[in-house]
Amino acid sequence: MLPITGYADRYSVAPGQSIAFKVSSTAPEDYEARLVRVVCGDPNPAGPGIREHPVEAAFAGRYPSRVQPIHNGSWARVAAAAPLDALESFTVTATIWPTLPGLSRRQGLVSRVDDATGAGFALEIGETGSLAATLSDGTGTVVLDTGKALRARAWYRVFLAFDAGAGEVRVGQLAMAPAMTVDDSGSATAAATFEGGCAGSGDLVFAARAGSPPGDHYNGKLEAPRIVAAALDPDAAFRVAGEEPGAGSVADLLAAWDFSREMSSARILDTGPHAMHGETVNLPARAMKGSGWTGEEMCWRHAPDQYAAIHFHDDDLYDCLWETDFSFEVPEDFRSGVYAVRLRSGDDEDMIPFFVRAAPGRAQSSACVLIPAFTYTVYANFARGNVDDAYRGQVARWGARPWTPDEHPEYGISTYNRHSDGSGVAYSSRLRPILNQRSGYCAYADPLGGSCLRHFPADTHLLAWLDALGHEFDVITDEDLEADGVGAIARYKVVMTGSHPEYHTPGSLDALAGYTERGGRLMYLGGNGFYWRVAVNAALPGAVEIRRGETGIRAWAAEPGEYYNAFDGGYGGLWRNSGRAPQRLAGVGFIAQGDFHGTAYPRLPPPPRPCPAPASRRPPPPRAPRAAWIFEGIDDDEPLGDFGLSGGGAAGFELDWLDPSLGSPPHALVLARSQQQDDTFMLVPEEMLNHYVNRPGLPTRDLIRSEIVFFETPNGGAVFSVGSITFCGSLPHNGFDNNISRMLDNVLRRFRSD
Repeated sequence: MLPITGYADRYSVAPGQSIAFKVSSTAPEDYEARLVRVVCGDPNPAGPGIREHPVEAAFAGRYPSRVQPIHNGSWARVAAAAPLDALESFTVTATIWPTLPGLSRRQGLVSRVDDATGAGFALEIGETGSLAATLSDGTGTVVLDTGKALRARAWYRVFLAFDAGAGEVRVGQLAMAPAMTVDDSGSATAAATFEGGCAGSGDLVFAARAGSPPGDHYNGKLEAPRIVAAALDPDAAFRVAGEEPGAGSVADLLAAWDFSREMSSARILDTGPHAMHGETVNLPARAMKGSGWTGEEMCWRHAPDQYAAIHFHDDDLYDCLWETDFSFEVPEDFRSGVYAVRLRSGDDEDMIPFFVRAAPGRAQSSACVLIPAFTYTVYANFARGNVDDAYRGQVARWGARPWTPDEHPEYGISTYNRHSDGSGVAYSSRLRPILNQRSGYCAYADPLGGSCLRHFPADTHLLAWLDALGHEFDVITDEDLEADGVGAIARYKVVMTGSHPEYHTPGSLDALAGYTERGGRLMYLGGNGFYWRVAVNAALPGAVEIRRGETGIRAWAAEPGEYYNAFDGGYGGLWRNSGRAPQRLAGVGFIAQGDFHGTAYPRLPPPPRPCPAPASRRPPPPRAPRAAWIFEGIDDDEPLGDFGLSGGGAAGFELDWLDPSLGSPPHALVLARSQQQDDTFMLVPEEMLNHYVNRPGLPTRDLIRSEIVFFETPNGGAVFSVGSITFCGSLPHNGFDNNISRMLDNVLRRFRSD
């Protein structure tokens, strides 16, 4: 674990509200906590450097160090499960789809064990990958397995049956789609004579082995676990495992969990007579195809019985559940902005960023910066696999943040990674330390000396520019837009994005669209924005769900039939596939991606004047170009942004362009267009219908460009978009005195004016 780290219970907080901080420190001495306002988070010595302003706070001081544990792995529990206490003979059945059966360790499927005595049972996958069972009365233990290795990603009906009268235990597995030449079905029997009961006590646990905390987590799908108060023979047990939920054909049925119910929540429902409902832990994937999926229906809402499986993983993590060390009640007169709690113990230091918005209805400024909280969460703890000598050397030279998610996977992984079983990560949460959301964190090493920042530290280039030029501003997160709608930003004349507002919910996108339609002015200062649709759920605060379906630049692809979000039932994937391409909001949308390189934007000539009027009519009066004011103080032939801390230029890495076919307004003006990018840049997959389009020399290569666009919206609103992730990295150049800075200053001053 890191020597010191922590997280907060929320991202966004308003004056009068409280935010709680949870810290883990391995130091023997106390640690120090203090409050700072974040100005710049770039450690590059060629730029402004890391800049923070100390702020007085009542919580500032020293606190005792303690290590707070992390328990990775998803599972489900039925608390207490008292109706099982009196069981003597019983049968446990389930349907499973294991993904890592040969893991060389046990993986619990269904278990209940007394913590004090060890009495109880566990239906599990054994160390050799075959179905196994363990029974104990606290004095004696029986372990047996089928001896037949389970296949990965194949469906099986499984059971454990204990006959107390006969003193016998059976375990069995039945392949639902047998494979040629593979012997993977069968059962095993062993003598099991106990003086006491072996039904266990306490919680009933699914997808892990019961304990404090549960361990031996299962990787794979689990469907329809059932418990019968009788010892069934294999045929009867396999039949029960395959019955429809609530069939009620077994007289001794004690419990039958149906995971197709309330699958947008963390609840699991028991359709049996005792209603032993439970809950999932650490966000396993729901709305997943079950053993009965036919391929005829792709939306789980239309055929929930075909999506009755939950996919568990041993590296899932939702909430670390750490105890609170201290809280901060934000004063009523506190300034909106980006803040962080700085933690220090000896030579070790960390920070916990958070965002103070203005109190509802009491904007402190006419301008607001929109913090992409959903994007930060989706990318949280992205292990890029690039921590090599070059990376470590740059970190050491700059005094940058030394800790990376590659070296510390214990804090949970990103949706840009894969689970240990190879499946895509569909959920992420901010209720854990996020190593890459820190000032000083470098995403890459740049041999040319560039910053190569992403997300939070990259967005501080904009904060530093606003501070340097004396622009007052508030901040708000897209979590606030989701919660409060357009009212959260209605009082602002201008809303600015950061470098990469990629992920949005229906609510946050609706709020931005409503804002521009009502006369708000939007400054989209990044690239590849408003691209992926994500889902949130009020019952699971801090979590975000992403289904990467069918197209787009993807770290992984969702399985066919699993494109619909569990949280809200919406069709996952690109907003473009739901008829809401980024061009409809921002005028530009994602067109190409390459290495972290940037170039300049040459200005385009103004649009042609109208044709001369006939001699019989008076010619119309001359009109100034609609957007000439954007370039005041900049020479016509001056390339825009042929410099920058990010990639060496303002137009780079991920690029957007205007496309009327996807919703760019017909009156939108293209003011500048980037120069030809290098050969690492390719069109995005959704633009490619065949393999020819990316070949060098073809006309389609001309589509690879970034465009600066301006257009008016109803009621006096307007949109200014730059279409590049590296744009804000050019703002600090030459002490913020450059043409990118001047252009942005012109736009912001005009946008926030009456």
